[in-house]
Amino acid sequence: MKAAQDWQKSYADLHRRDNKFAVGDKVLFKVSPMRGIIRFDKRGKLSKKYIGPYKIFARVGEVAYRLALPPSLDQVHNVFDVSQLWKYMSDPSHVLDVEKIELDEALTYAEIPKEVLDRKVSKTRNGESVLLKVLWSNHNVEEATWKSEEAVRERYPDHFEQICLVTGS
Repeated sequence: MKAAQDWQKSYADLHRRDNKFAVGDKVLFKVSPMRGIIRFDKRGKLSKKYIGPYKIFARVGEVAYRLALPPSLDQVHNVFDVSQLWKYMSDPSHVLDVEKIELDEALTYAEIPKEVLDRKVSKTRNGESVLLKVLWSNHNVEEATWKSEEAVRERYPDHFEQICLVTGS
């Protein structure tokens, strides 16, 4: 019996997280998913495991913290055990830059080619076709797409000459 208790204690000590948070730290709190219940907009496997980040408002006892929750979560009790919290590590790459997009009356916007980033020749049985890596307006470089030169020239004849002058293609 003693050997089993010692093994359990060593296992628990190995996997224990001694989390200590300070007032003002940002944390994520664990949402325990229950089968068949929709919590925080998702059901089942797609439900979030942690939500947040939320700022610690006060420490309540040795292992509990009071969080500053938004008004949308006013029905949730704001005191959580330390085992339900996870330290939030901020990362500047998670912050998205919001660019203003001009919308028309139908709430749509026109995609026009802004620049040709790359050019390659694709050889097939029937001949060769030229592909252009096109950077579109309102998109990042990572979202550039490969299009055939003929399709870009047909669809955007007035823009095609401008984008080729920019890149020197």
